[in-house]
Amino acid sequence: MDIQAKEQYMETLRETYWKGDKKKKTEILNEYCRNTGQERKYSIKKLNYKVRLKEIRKARKEYYNGPVKAALVKIWKIFDYPCGLRLKPLLDAELERLINFKEIACSDEVLKKLKRIGTATIDRKLRHEKEILSLNRKYGKKKLLFCHKIPVKTAAEFDRNIIGHTEIDFVESCGSSVNGEYVNSLSVVDVATGWWEGEAVMGKSQERAVTAIKNARNRLPFLLLGIHPDNGTNLINVLLYNYMVKEGIEFTRSRAYKKNDNCFVEQKNSTHVRAAIGYLRYDTEEEMDLINEIYRNELRLFKNFFQPVMKLKEKIRIKGRVHRKYEEAKTPYQRIMESDQIDVKTKEKLKLTYENMNPAEIKRELDRKLDILCKVYEKKKDSQMVDKYKKQVPFTVSKYVMDKYDYGVLVK
Repeated sequence: MDIQAKEQYMETLRETYWKGDKKKKTEILNEYCRNTGQERKYSIKKLNYKVRLKEIRKARKEYYNGPVKAALVKIWKIFDYPCGLRLKPLLDAELERLINFKEIACSDEVLKKLKRIGTATIDRKLRHEKEILSLNRKYGKKKLLFCHKIPVKTAAEFDRNIIGHTEIDFVESCGSSVNGEYVNSLSVVDVATGWWEGEAVMGKSQERAVTAIKNARNRLPFLLLGIHPDNGTNLINVLLYNYMVKEGIEFTRSRAYKKNDNCFVEQKNSTHVRAAIGYLRYDTEEEMDLINEIYRNELRLFKNFFQPVMKLKEKIRIKGRVHRKYEEAKTPYQRIMESDQIDVKTKEKLKLTYENMNPAEIKRELDRKLDILCKVYEKKKDSQMVDKYKKQVPFTVSKYVMDKYDYGVLVK
């Protein structure tokens, strides 16, 4: 018997040897030594080597495999990178429509898995894709004595079930300098539904601010019952106050230096304005017209019809820790359609608009116009590449001098 035959013979006996009792082991050992002629102590050592009493467990087959993940990532990008809680209702409502629009191509098996996938699994599958995303905020306003005529209202005092009470704010597109005139973006958000409207104006004129509010109000699918700005001078003024009194609209304001009093619109400043046009300085009429075209068309449709909003259900304090529970994520359009505060005619108009829209096509058109806006800015600055999401930081005293002087000549 050669060496290989002895090894094969030992492999057949090893598992039986270890499973047996002392008597059984003695019999196996005697048989092996008699047949192979090897020494007893050497044979014991060989039988004790690399014992495998259990089979290696096979890895479980991945259920949500590559095709599912590929389709999930594509849908996630179409709807502007929502989290799992917000993407799940979109999969239920928009998946078949995207297939009909031929934006997504997948088999019946993949379609079934996408409808079955849970929110936690969505986040796990998209974990690698999410590592590259990062957003920041910027905020800063001034105080005016006239604001004392307007009552203060905190975020906790809002009735979040009545549609029509809005928070408004202006977002500055000044870049690294506040000198001169530049584009300011009016952001209007309904507290109950999350419906958003935007309007861009040049400078901080009170008349232009009132005009922007009128334009945004005309696009709202519900009656404007109240507005709630911060203490900015372009919103807290006599002109806007008289307009609100004339129209019978409630006018309240935030506490000074309390950003959370205007929390609903502050969130939208980041996700709807900064995420779209960035932190660059826009100070030309051409740039303002492009921004208004984006706000009035693709951006408002995409955000209001295809971007679910997570609404706080309750907040409980347990042993010093605050636990928050949220309702199911829904789009502002869905919340309006489910509300009994909106008339049937308005709902039918919104439904017709929704059924005639392709979210992927809207997203492509939105990205195209944003690219045009970047090209206009690059042409203005004679630059070939601009990072619009990078915050512009002024160079303190040097920057101030540059704002006031042009190569030693005072700018009047």
